[in-house]
Amino acid sequence: MSSSMKGKTCLITGADSGIGKITALELAKLGATIVMLCRDKGPGEEAQSEIITESANKSINLMLADLASQQSIRHFASDYQKKYDKLHVLINNAGVNLSKRYETGDGIEKVLAINTLAPFLLSNLLLKTLKKSIPARIINVASSVQSRSINFDNLQFKKHFKSWRAYSQSKTLLILTTYEFAKRLKGTGVTVNCLHPGFTKTNITQDYKGIIKFFTKIIFSFVKSPEEGAKTSIYLASSHEVEGLSGKYFINKKEAISKDITYDISVAKKVWDACANLTKLNHKNT
Repeated sequence: MSSSMKGKTCLITGADSGIGKITALELAKLGATIVMLCRDKGPGEEAQSEIITESANKSINLMLADLASQQSIRHFASDYQKKYDKLHVLINNAGVNLSKRYETGDGIEKVLAINTLAPFLLSNLLLKTLKKSIPARIINVASSVQSRSINFDNLQFKKHFKSWRAYSQSKTLLILTTYEFAKRLKGTGVTVNCLHPGFTKTNITQDYKGIIKFFTKIIFSFVKSPEEGAKTSIYLASSHEVEGLSGKYFINKKEAISKDITYDISVAKKVWDACANLTKLNHKNT
């Protein structure tokens, strides 16, 4: 059961389309103050206007950041903390699945940068605000597409890049950091959970071309709508049933089991350290 979110501030990345937009809309209907973190002003403003109209909630705010840029994420976190003194729910929703290997301005493979490092960095940078807002929740939108192993020597796929391998690894790393985060935040009043939204019709593969794009469109005609895909994110953000629950993986609003490797404590520690190094995060702040 979802409960009233009046008085709660929710930050949602990638809130201008797909699952993120529906999540923002439904939490707005529950009375939450919504902060939409979007990359582009135009689509962001259009979605913001729609959400205000459909939810009859005027507390829908738009902030811009490029999750492929660590500098942009840091600027956003600083701006957020100047504007808001509370953050009750952080939903790391934005994600990409790219057909080719691209590097960000930071020199990091883009799928890893957006799907793993952006949630890791943003969550760490906003941790003080989350702790001031307890009980608070971090929710990471992961996937059931997970790797069985992590190749730390080729973490950024400088050799043998394959799109779905890069995607599955990025989501596996996100689950590993979720579980590690939960351990590190035990007893603080901040919980960290992740979820598989189901195979959902979104624009995550918008960069695909040709025959792959054709087959992707066919596949997407059989998958969940964004409304269905957003249900578990909304549940984890608003339900009393998960109050205090942390370090879990959910499918269809129920606890599930992720791949064996995600429960390996030594791998989780190694992943955490790799993410901290790649984001140049001050270890004293983690």
